[in-house]
Amino acid sequence: MGELKVQMLGGFALRLNGQELLDTDTRSKKAWILLAYLICQRENTVPQKKLIDLLWGEEPNSVNPENALRITMHRTRALLEQFSPAAGRSMIQRRRGGYQWGVPVEEVDAEVFERLCRQKTEDPQQRLDNLLKALDIYKGDFLPRQSAEVWVIPISTYLHNLYLSSAREAVDLLSAQGRTKEAMEICRRAIRLEPYSETFCQILMQMLAGSGDRKGAAEVFETLNKRLFDDFGITPSEETRAVYRAAVYAPEDRLLSMDDVMSNLSESDAQPGALQCDYDYFRILCFAASRTMSRSGEAAHVVLVNLAAAEKAFPRSSVDRIMGQLSQQIRLNLRRGDAFCQCTVSQFAILLPGTSYEDTQKICDRILKAFHRAYPYINANVSYLIRPLAADSEE
Repeated sequence: MGELKVQMLGGFALRLNGQELLDTDTRSKKAWILLAYLICQRENTVPQKKLIDLLWGEEPNSVNPENALRITMHRTRALLEQFSPAAGRSMIQRRRGGYQWGVPVEEVDAEVFERLCRQKTEDPQQRLDNLLKALDIYKGDFLPRQSAEVWVIPISTYLHNLYLSSAREAVDLLSAQGRTKEAMEICRRAIRLEPYSETFCQILMQMLAGSGDRKGAAEVFETLNKRLFDDFGITPSEETRAVYRAAVYAPEDRLLSMDDVMSNLSESDAQPGALQCDYDYFRILCFAASRTMSRSGEAAHVVLVNLAAAEKAFPRSSVDRIMGQLSQQIRLNLRRGDAFCQCTVSQFAILLPGTSYEDTQKICDRILKAFHRAYPYINANVSYLIRPLAADSEE
């Protein structure tokens, strides 16, 4: 018959004698589920009842589940007959009380991947070679079109985590050999598969900074920060922010001239109005203002601006759009020496140095009036809370 090879990572495909069968036909979803399960369980006869539970366990009971299974089996065999007219019945064989995969399988990529990852050796180079082969095989998660199936979830999770741990080990081994570019590429691939992984972002930032690419390190952090904020309304951990600061703002190895310093301190793309920054920088500005207050005696206030729907909740896309519009009004209605940041999906924090409580109220009311005047059609409640910034107490 030839060598049958099966791909289950990043997609589901059967390859035999130069022909390829792909799971892109969504009309045959149950046939593909049945096919994948029989291949995974090919050493055993799968009872008919098990297959019925597998395919219809979460659905209302069929009037005749045995007949429904026969129909699905017929469709599955019909898919396999694209290889040859006899392939369907030779590949899926009837056994007493069930069905079993009936032909040899040369390789299943998920099994080869797991074997290479688990293959231990005392030789670091051999271990690295095995890991690199395994990582190259992993094209994506296990049976992605069947990711919601109960039997697929634990296997997919296990292989996904095995990929991440193997990628981390490979990065360490490559770094020990000075193969930084290859290590960085593995980090990038891991981030594409696990976009919320702070661990791989930390490693990549450190390697980029070590190679002199501080801008690249900053871009890694900014992408992660935006992704976490947009999807979950959170920011990276303090550990990740510390790695970012160390990577981007570490002292230069070379001596800087005074002109270099002043050039770096100049705002090249200054916008009118207040300074908008991220929450990390906002905290530092508040620390600096608090220290200044302890000597000058001037007051400073922090404002928390909240956005809420007047009636039913906004969809996320509407929240993002309205927050962008509100951000513009905040920036244009504050002084250039003021600062603000978006601290959650629906909140802004504002720092107003040198202002009294009454002046702060007037400023906030001005922002709200400007917003509602510019966007009268938006049915939203915008409110604010004011707190005095505590002066730093010198010890």
